[in-house]
Amino acid sequence: MSFLSSRLQDLTAWAQSSSLWYYSVGGGCCADESISVQGCRYDLERFGCLPQAHPEQADLLIVSTAVTEKMAAVILEVYARMPTPKYVMAVGACANSGGAFADRVSYVKARPLDTIIPVDVYVPGCPPRPEAIMDGLIRLQEKIQRKDGHANAP
Repeated sequence: MSFLSSRLQDLTAWAQSSSLWYYSVGGGCCADESISVQGCRYDLERFGCLPQAHPEQADLLIVSTAVTEKMAAVILEVYARMPTPKYVMAVGACANSGGAFADRVSYVKARPLDTIIPVDVYVPGCPPRPEAIMDGLIRLQEKIQRKDGHANAP
């Protein structure tokens, strides 16, 4: 019976990793690259990744913006409305570390996304290429299949 349950867990992990529905929060240059990944040239849908209009239907949050105090409240609300298991991808230098808007560099005082919510995958770049975003998605799918997601995974 343990063989059947372990195979069922593998099948569930494969299904979760192959059907990531995402909700995107973005602004600025990184959001432009995130939007271009949705186009026909890169096409995230072939990975089973579909955009959603409401966070209640998404299990992946893609954040590609500078996280200021006002934006942090919006991101927290969106994250709270997502069902579990939920995953987060930080796209670009602004979401990863504050980038050019970090408090040590600018008066805007953006902060890293992982100080607000847990992040599963970091996509580097300023702005990152669409290929880098697709690579981040593949890394997240592999992480889900290995079952070593963050604390919000069941």
